[in-house]
This record gives sequence, C-alpha cells and structure tokens, in this order.
Amino acid sequence: MLKRFFDIVVAGILLIVLAPAFFLLIGVVRANLGSPVFFSQLRPGKNGNPFRMVKFRTMLNSVDHEGRSLPDEQRMTSFGRFLRSTSLDELPELWNVLKGEMSLVGPRPLLMEYLPLYSKEQFRRHEVRPGITGWAQVNGRNAISWEDKFRLDIWYVDNQSFWLDIKILIMTVRKVLKKDGISSEGAATASRFTGNKN
Repeated sequence: MLKRFFDIVVAGILLIVLAPAFFLLIGVVRANLGSPVFFSQLRPGKNGNPFRMVKFRTMLNSVDHEGRSLPDEQRMTSFGRFLRSTSLDELPELWNVLKGEMSLVGPRPLLMEYLPLYSKEQFRRHEVRPGITGWAQVNGRNAISWEDKFRLDIWYVDNQSFWLDIKILIMTVRKVLKKDGISSEGAATASRFTGNKN
C-alpha cells in the first residue's frame, strides 16, 4: 500500500513538474527522428501479464532492402544515445506508473519473447511490478551479464522495502549523472537474452 501510494504521488508530481521538458522533448524528438515520437511495445508486467510500455523513441526506422529493421547500432543516432544516457527516454513510463502497470522501482520489463526462456527462479522477477529503475540498474545496468541481472532482480523481490526503494532511487540519480552501464559490450543497448546456458 505504501509503495503504491508513493508511486502515485511521486509520478504525479514529476509529470507536472517535468511537463515543460516533456513537451519540449516531443518537439525535439520529432525534429531529430521524425514520427512517431513515442515508442510503445508490449512488455510483461506483474505475473507476466502484458502491458504496453511507452518511451520516447531513440532510433531511426531504417530498414534493409528486404524491409527488415537494421541492427540497433545502425539505427541509433547521437541524439538517441543522449536520450538513453540521460534516461530522458524513460519519462513517458511515469504514465505507466500512474496506471499501475509499473512501479518507480522494480525489475525492468523485458521482452515478451523472453518469457519461455526463463528458468523457474528467473521468472520470479515477475512477482512484483516492473520498474523504471531497479536493483540491477544501479548495479551495472546493461554492462553486466543476464545471469547477474536476474540474480539482482530476484534479490530485490526477496528483500524489497520502502527504504530500499528510496536507496535505489538515490543511486539511480547518481548513475544517470555518471552515465554508467548504458550499453553492453559490443552492442548499442543490451545484448539479447537467448536462454540459460545449462
């Protein structure tokens, strides 16, 4: 109850305070990347139930001669990298928080296609609402292995508390300012999860 109340209050305040920046970003994203301004995608929420997560778009819609999207590193622009490094692309997710689909803090919502690839233990990350930031994000983000990310996510599920959330939010601000762990090695964002090795 306290966590949900905190989510609503903070997300509501941030949406009001950041409204000028939000509308400015809409114009800047459209000027740099065209339309649509927002990127939306089905992601698994609590208990694996799908919801539509919304972010600011950070990549071009470039495709090859067969109409397939080019790799992320070819579609990512310097402006897109700036949005990701500052986490400004995440601002629209505050709306997902208000709707109760996400929390400010929790395991990051990944791709729907990953669901059948999880072990039973890894799937436990869906016992709580996904978050805009989380324990894995402040302990490496995209620069750590999938195994480490899931281990950190499960640790959060087992140890979540209001004060831990406050700690993670403070650590997130520091990480964003330092621009740590934005990409995994050899990738523009994060490498794809292909299942467990064992």
